[in-house]
Amino acid sequence: MSTTDVPEELLRHLTPQVLGALARRCGDFSAAEDAVQEALLAAVQAWPRSGVPANPVGWLIRVAQRRLIDDIRSDAARRAREVLVAVDPTVPGDVAGNSRQQSSAEDDTLTLLMLCAHPCLGPASAIALTLRAVGGLTTAQIAAAFLVPESTMGQRISRAKQSIRAAGARFEPPAPKDRRERVRAVLAVVYLMFNEAYVSHRDGLDRPDLALEALRIARLLVGSAPGDPEAVGLLSLLLLTHARRPARTDHAGRLVPLDEQDRRLWDAGMIEEGHGLLLRALGAGAVGPYQVQAAIAALHDEASSAEATDWPQISALYTLLERMAPGPMVTLNRAIAVGMVSGPQAALTLLDGLEILSDHHRLHAVRAHLLERIGRLTEARSEFERAAGLTANTAEHYYLITRAAQLARGDDGGR
Repeated sequence: MSTTDVPEELLRHLTPQVLGALARRCGDFSAAEDAVQEALLAAVQAWPRSGVPANPVGWLIRVAQRRLIDDIRSDAARRAREVLVAVDPTVPGDVAGNSRQQSSAEDDTLTLLMLCAHPCLGPASAIALTLRAVGGLTTAQIAAAFLVPESTMGQRISRAKQSIRAAGARFEPPAPKDRRERVRAVLAVVYLMFNEAYVSHRDGLDRPDLALEALRIARLLVGSAPGDPEAVGLLSLLLLTHARRPARTDHAGRLVPLDEQDRRLWDAGMIEEGHGLLLRALGAGAVGPYQVQAAIAALHDEASSAEATDWPQISALYTLLERMAPGPMVTLNRAIAVGMVSGPQAALTLLDGLEILSDHHRLHAVRAHLLERIGRLTEARSEFERAAGLTANTAEHYYLITRAAQLARGDDGGR
């Protein structure tokens, strides 16, 4: 191959294969992960000069094994002897590109995802470790995605690996009785990762790089567990949601609410793929929360306008979701749908029971819109202002404070 720069996507694709093979042989996830990171850096330095090798997985495993053995030798001779028994310094036969390699790589990816979603880790640590071990991102890239200093993220990842080691977790599939619960944990980590891309950072409305990485890992998960309808449902949900990204802001980066978006800008190919995956998931067995959320997203995406949206069906789906996975945000979203079906007053009654969200800007933003619809403009303006004061996101803040100013002037911004 040519000696051009190494495609980042290639390294991300290879990372879980290499880490899985190494961790499976040495049994120490933390040490294997450090060695793989060094091997990836070596590839970035060597491959542009020499070209991508014919067997890049084997190349990376060889380099990572050498780094692992060197590290262990320098740390303690006893540990070096133990690991050298387990680690074959030659390229294992199952990385040669046959069907066994593919099956092994998929199994390793799922095992990696489950390890990174270990119960001993909090959500932030699980996401960071997943991005590094499965996503192949460097500590600097992950820190940039979360808008924290690289040193802070490095400490977070180090603590996560220490927690896994202290919990006695090894690189091996969970017991059959624990598998379903661990897969659910993996789904939650990917879901939180995607949400992180859309709701948590300050300077813009989203982080497309983090959202796309969540999508990529969701695809890996579906490839590793193709028969799991909730994994397929989650991928469908992410696709159907991310498809609207091009219309979520205007040319100046200002937030555009869903009901005002130019739906011609939505990604039709992504919507079509998401619909296909949803049908596949719904036909595969029991329906779960991610499938229900994907069905709601699909109803939004297939409507030609906000007015043409099947709000009664969305309201019914949120009622079902509230029974499956109750939570204040689910109730808040159900209130929005109820407001479209039964009127703003019915929705406001539902919001009265959500005191737990009193410090969350979305509750006050939804209440403001509902109050505006029934003509209680002074109260609506106050709610917009309160919502603006609670969000750390500059795009959301600008939209909310602008809505408050429009009500103060007695206009509706051209609505």
